[in-house]
Amino acid sequence: MFTELNSILNTSPDSFTQGEFILVSDRQSDASFLIHHFLSFYLRARCKVCFVGLVQSYSHYSAVSQRLGVSLAQAKEKGQLIFLEGLKESLSILNPQEADTGSQAMDFLRDPAVGLRSLYEFVRSGLSSSDGGEDEWGPPVLLVDDLSVLLSLGVSVGAALDFSHYCRATVCSQKQGNVVMLARCDGEEDEEDDGDDEGEGSERLLKGLSHQCSLALQVRGLPTGYCRDIHGQVEVCWRRRQADGQHTQKKLFQYKVHDKGASFFARGTSSAVL
Repeated sequence: MFTELNSILNTSPDSFTQGEFILVSDRQSDASFLIHHFLSFYLRARCKVCFVGLVQSYSHYSAVSQRLGVSLAQAKEKGQLIFLEGLKESLSILNPQEADTGSQAMDFLRDPAVGLRSLYEFVRSGLSSSDGGEDEWGPPVLLVDDLSVLLSLGVSVGAALDFSHYCRATVCSQKQGNVVMLARCDGEEDEEDDGDDEGEGSERLLKGLSHQCSLALQVRGLPTGYCRDIHGQVEVCWRRRQADGQHTQKKLFQYKVHDKGASFFARGTSSAVL
């Protein structure tokens, strides 16, 4: 958990905004350190967490969380953490000898026609269960690392956006919990896609998610290139709907990731009303 980032976002495990959809994105950079931050943050806040890990193994997330002072093993044992190891589930489906093992959350790999209904049901049922007592945990939280992986597995942009919409409606609106999703784009922001369906899909996915979120953290490399002391920059964008329209405030920071944390350096602010 990064205390400097908590200060920027004006939040803490003891006091945080509920009902938020937080979008983490990166472009020619790596924003995974923010996913690790939010995982450790919400576990420290004693939230019931459903983590859909589509990029790394459970052991990877566990090792990083351990360095941040959080034990995923203990959280799972207590019923606080529901973890879907997407890589392992995918292999169990794609390997004919193990086709009937594991959960049904990744059923879209067996039959693309079913879409992401099973994955949504996994999230809904996981955050609806009351292991260890209904009042033991705080607001439910869904973390997805990362949603754009689904596009490379044959899921359409529309289906991925529908999944995020239903998760937001269930977790944020109905249960007053939070959703954190990571999405990646490999190309330049102003780059035209010349027949690159996957690249175009990731751009459309990111734009669709941007319309849904209330808080966006966009990670990019430095415009000047590699720097040993600064690893990149992150733009924090708050979106708040009010009677006179949607108000957007942006702040730009440079950051450096350490073994057990990250440092952030303010570079400028801007605000606008859309």
